[in-house]
Amino acid sequence: MRIVSTVDEVRSQVKAWRKEGKSVGLVPTMGYLHEGHESLIRKAVAENDEVVVSIFVNPMQFGPTEDLASYPRDLEADSKLCESAGAALIFHPEPEEMYQEGFCSFVDMNGLTNALCGLSRPVHFRGVCTVVNKLFNIVMPDKAYFGEKDAQQLAVIRRMVKDLNMDITIVGCPIIREEDGLAKSSRNTYLSPESRQNAVILSKSIFLGKKLIEDGERNPEVVKKAMRELIMTKPGMDIDYVEIVDNNTMQSIDVIAGDILCAIAVRVSGEARLIDNFMLSV
Repeated sequence: MRIVSTVDEVRSQVKAWRKEGKSVGLVPTMGYLHEGHESLIRKAVAENDEVVVSIFVNPMQFGPTEDLASYPRDLEADSKLCESAGAALIFHPEPEEMYQEGFCSFVDMNGLTNALCGLSRPVHFRGVCTVVNKLFNIVMPDKAYFGEKDAQQLAVIRRMVKDLNMDITIVGCPIIREEDGLAKSSRNTYLSPESRQNAVILSKSIFLGKKLIEDGERNPEVVKKAMRELIMTKPGMDIDYVEIVDNNTMQSIDVIAGDILCAIAVRVSGEARLIDNFMLSV
């Protein structure tokens, strides 16, 4: 497995693979990889001849008060995980490689980005769309792999690919959870032992909401209220949102029907903003 830091090195390697008739998969990440990322890489390895993992903490998707500087980084551990999972290449650029002096071109979106995380993180999805578009142009993969934990991001990227006529298949992969149910996240490392224990209430609220709907509840307000009340039984929970939306448009719904997404974002003890969700066809 190779680790490269420049666009030219990636393109050179991908061109060599293409000459051999090989298919290429891409797993975009911000590093500090865990079992959730590993599941994406292994899925990509199973479906492609060669796999590129990008490891880049993208400054463009962080707001001025967010955790860009403190976001965890460990390239050595990431490299071991990528190699063991079967990746062929890690693309680990510096910000200056991705955003050269005078950079002023962006990929933006309306509609899908105006709800959920887009409300509290107004610059986030412009940064996501721009960097993912750049990675697609650099690697030119056949398939790209994203986790369903970032459900809104997945919907946004699928829409971008459709709207811009990109010849790339987007593959969503299931949420990977800790043994106690908490969704795997690089930001879980921010939590103190007590906060980590309390954070399990997030996944419990997700399981509660799903059960209520599966048992026949069709009023989204009833489900959301029950989930919020459960989350607030633990100290230090600052709810950003608990929402049920149409999974295709990210817009609020009055009745639970069709393809829905129930998503939450909660800041735990001021230490980490965590997200979780479930999707259902009702």
